[in-house]
Amino acid sequence: MAKILIPISNGFEEIEAISIIDICRRANIEVTVAAVEDIQTIGAHNIKIEADCKIEDVKSDDFDMIVLPGGLPNAFTLANNNHVLTLLKEFKTKNKKIGAICAAPYALHKADVLNENFTCYPSFENKIRTNGYHENDDIVIDNNVITSKGPATAMNFALEIVDILCGEEIYTNVKNGLLAK
Repeated sequence: MAKILIPISNGFEEIEAISIIDICRRANIEVTVAAVEDIQTIGAHNIKIEADCKIEDVKSDDFDMIVLPGGLPNAFTLANNNHVLTLLKEFKTKNKKIGAICAAPYALHKADVLNENFTCYPSFENKIRTNGYHENDDIVIDNNVITSKGPATAMNFALEIVDILCGEEIYTNVKNGLLAK
């Protein structure tokens, strides 16, 4: 069974985080939500979720992929957290999968794990770099790094993670069960 780590902090984008958690769990991917701040974390639109553990209690060896949801100030908090940055660097060094959506590719940039090609929430490329930014793509995969634009692309982003970690059959079953196009 594939395992993914989702770090979150206050101000996370709820549609992105919950879509990733839900869709990956539908594919029988083991999802661990790790709080960077308090175990009970409040999203950008005041939705509270309880994390499974604290970020300092996780090890990169226990996961196949790390996925960062966006939202503000979550993206900045993740980008400035030493545990998150260390984990991202370890995932890159160990050739493991890394994902980020919306403003969260900024954290990948800060950790120096963002590959050449990426997408993000429009305007955030100015905080990262314009070279390699794919303005017209909802999802960009560059080797082991997958990025996506924002809330409206969250379901397809999560489905792409399922495809990458579980293969086409499970991807198709989950996609069809969701009535996704």
